Amino acid sequence: MRVIALASQKGGAGKTTLAGHIGVEAERCGYGPVVLIDTDPQGSLAEWWNAREAETPFYARTGLARLAEDIERLRAEGVKLVVIDTPPAITATIAEVVRLADLVVIPARPSPHDLRAVGATVELVERHGKPMIFVVSGATVRARITAEAVMALSQHGTVAPSIIHHRTDFAASMIDGRTVMELDPNCRSAGEIAQLWSYLDTRLSGRTHRTMLTAGLAAAGGAALAAS
Repeated sequence: MRVIALASQKGGAGKTTLAGHIGVEAERCGYGPVVLIDTDPQGSLAEWWNAREAETPFYARTGLARLAEDIERLRAEGVKLVVIDTPPAITATIAEVVRLADLVVIPARPSPHDLRAVGATVELVERHGKPMIFVVSGATVRARITAEAVMALSQHGTVAPSIIHHRTDFAASMIDGRTVMELDPNCRSAGEIAQLWSYLDTRLSGRTHRTMLTAGLAAAGGAALAAS
């Protein structure tokens, strides 16, 4: 079993949206059983799951005091992947989730405020010696700042090759417990999520992904230069 934690000090970075989409895409790709856990007091991921008609991914209700114990119970029950959403602040909850994670995904929107906010999250993850991946989310298509964000984040760690762009289908899907893949599996947003999960799967499996990462960074830079 593998544990992915979505963590970011900055609110509105896209943690909940990515957590739900990663969980669903992993199930769609045969990586299940997948279990979602929401440690954010706002409970946005839990609300999304409650509105969902599909039975999978599953959801586990837990708390900080028993999080480690419940993760071990899920492991014993044959769960293959746990995806954990966290609060938008550096708290004891995030520290415990990071400690239990196999991979930490740090979403960041391409804005100065978001980029400045990643420092505290990176410090926490490095303190626990966990691998981390940055995901650029909420990006504007062909915007120079997107490439600038990729380059800035790459100074601190690995950036996922799939940039998640701002589109209304993400918000529309989350309203009733679905994902963009379930609204339209052939849309661009669905393709971005599929590419992101493929990359995360590769990292969880311990395989290298150097070629795809390089191509993704080059594409981001090329798009920005074309728009300049």
